[in-house]
Amino acid sequence: MTLVKEILLAFRPKTLTAALVPCVAATALAFALGPIVDGWAFFYALMAAFFIQIGTNLVNDSVDFVKGADTSARIGPRRITAAGVMKSHHVMWLATICFLTAVVFGVPLVLKGGWVIVAIGIASVLMGYSYTAGPFPLAYLGLGDLFVILFFGIIAVMGMFFIHTGRFPFEAFWLGLQIGFHATVLIAINNLRDRVGDAKVGKKTLAVRFGETFSRWEITLLLLAPFAMNLYWWPLGFAWAVWLPLVALPLALILVKKVHRTPPGPVYNRFLGMAAGVHLLFGLLLSLGLWRG
Repeated sequence: MTLVKEILLAFRPKTLTAALVPCVAATALAFALGPIVDGWAFFYALMAAFFIQIGTNLVNDSVDFVKGADTSARIGPRRITAAGVMKSHHVMWLATICFLTAVVFGVPLVLKGGWVIVAIGIASVLMGYSYTAGPFPLAYLGLGDLFVILFFGIIAVMGMFFIHTGRFPFEAFWLGLQIGFHATVLIAINNLRDRVGDAKVGKKTLAVRFGETFSRWEITLLLLAPFAMNLYWWPLGFAWAVWLPLVALPLALILVKKVHRTPPGPVYNRFLGMAAGVHLLFGLLLSLGLWRG
């Protein structure tokens, strides 16, 4: 495998739906309530979100190896630091480049949205780094799930909506919560798969703190709650937003069944792909429903 391909895989492309879906959904909501949509702002925000997430993934790759959470015995997808493809400090430099690139894409957004976007941008980059690094690594304290709900759900959607409209309505918060729940399924499955190894190195994820049963029901709630929350859109006149996302429900139910019946192991890597599929399909169909009305 070439170095370029190794690095691209280290970006964890299957997880980048967590950056794509909030931008698309918030833009659809802005169109539905406006219609006010800034195409260039959407592009800049999407690129910034991509590079923040990639930077976060690379920091995680490097720091988890240094702290012993990722070894050659890991059952999760291949990591370039643990595999010896790149030194940990080189991976951290690559992460820094990604964060700086995100800042560059964020400049036009700041010019449009002002200090609010500055605050969101700084917080996003700092929290992306602090997910596994720094004096208070969120993932090692059991706060990773909350981080994803906030920054890949609520803040991402509300920030994108604000860029389009200059407002923070409750509808954007609700939509962000829905998107954030499904994004968090990815980290919850990952943590359940790695629970035993994480416990050995003091990575106190929710799966480590509360056990497998808790994690399975957390995943169940995160997967199914957004479908029930769609009823919120009915009295607002968005019937399509209520019904269209139900197309993704069978896949979500299949994933719930598999998680409850399957012991943590390499097969959970396939479950991660299914979770990304639910997140992407639900988010795009909800966006289409909001756009359609």
